Amino acid sequence: MTTPTTRPGRRPLDALDLPRDSQRRGLPVSVRTPTLNQERFGVWSERFARFMGTAKFLMGMSVFVVVWLAWNTFAPTTLQFDPRELNYTLLTLILSLQASYAAPLILLAQNRQADRDRIFLEQDRARDERNLADTEFLTREVAALRIALRETATRDFIRAELRDLLDEIDDRRSPAPATSAPTTPSQQAMEG
Repeated sequence: MTTPTTRPGRRPLDALDLPRDSQRRGLPVSVRTPTLNQERFGVWSERFARFMGTAKFLMGMSVFVVVWLAWNTFAPTTLQFDPRELNYTLLTLILSLQASYAAPLILLAQNRQADRDRIFLEQDRARDERNLADTEFLTREVAALRIALRETATRDFIRAELRDLLDEIDDRRSPAPATSAPTTPSQQAMEG
């Protein structure tokens, strides 16, 4: 087995599984390769897109264009920096540049909003499914309680039964009225 050759102050030449040194050409890594936080950039693009949709931005842009056009139309020719004779070429370039950056940022903001809406929709769907399952469970429980209540005695039923029992007990306790002795042989046979 051969050992990888090394250069002074560097990683071994054959060690491809090792990360590169944090210094390259004397510059720190943060200067060499700027890191871009995707979430921070996404939030910034949403703020930018939201600002571009406000009346403040539209009014500011309108004032900027009107002042630009007025200056380059009515100012002395020596003070004009984007003359009318050249069809306001610099203004056209500036507005095109602004549009070329604004469109992707707005699309990025819309994509992030669509992702959030999709997640909220999935969460709402899951919550609705849980609510439906809970409602079905409660419906089954209420139905079971109704069936169970049909088999149980109600208060009125118990009161009526108790009254009937009390009446029967009262009838048994009360002495039987004295009857005359049977006079006929047929009555004697019926009782006997």
